[in-house]
Amino acid sequence: MTMDGPAGASRLIVWFSPAFPTGAFSFSHGLEWAVEAEDVQDRTSLQAWIEGVLRHGAGWSDAVLISAIHRAARADDERALLEAAELALALQPSLERRLESTVQGEAFLKAVETGWGHPAIAHFRRMWRDPIALPVAVGVAAAANGIEARAVLAAYLTGLAANLVSAAIRLAPIGQSDGLRVLAALEATIAELAARAEGATLEDIGGCAIRSDIASMRHETQTTRLFRT
Repeated sequence: MTMDGPAGASRLIVWFSPAFPTGAFSFSHGLEWAVEAEDVQDRTSLQAWIEGVLRHGAGWSDAVLISAIHRAARADDERALLEAAELALALQPSLERRLESTVQGEAFLKAVETGWGHPAIAHFRRMWRDPIALPVAVGVAAAANGIEARAVLAAYLTGLAANLVSAAIRLAPIGQSDGLRVLAALEATIAELAARAEGATLEDIGGCAIRSDIASMRHETQTTRLFRT
């Protein structure tokens, strides 16, 4: 059964809200180091940093993974599902990024099971015993709940951008008003990437957000830290 319209939108709003218990507030995706290194100093540099993550980093890779997982789960293609789940772990460029993805992935799927459990999610749990990357958890949950890929991709990418803006506000290079301006400016990028990722395959994964990857590695040795990554 496909869940379109207000019901599906309402569920996605809950899943990607700050109140959903994934612990997203404790991760900065390397942004904390970027602020200390002065790569991000104001609204303009923050917007460029986040757009780089969305287009060339984890945003694009995660979106393609969600699409592939969603497609495999809907088709009951266990081999493709497990292949994508394995790739999602292998793609993490640093220990902290692996921690960020798997901690949130497990927390996300556990929370979905609490309120929106489904036999397909339980079946995936039986098949996959390794840590669950966040895009895998999102793809499995969305497919099981009948939510279309395009909608969940847009929600996921918006949530990623919003989490980074929230981290930047707490790190203080920008205020709330500038944070809202950044999110508004990224709407078109998010819509474009969601549309592209919907039809993408695992062969389309690739990125070059090198500075973001380095930031996640440098953060491990940062002396003073507010965030886990």
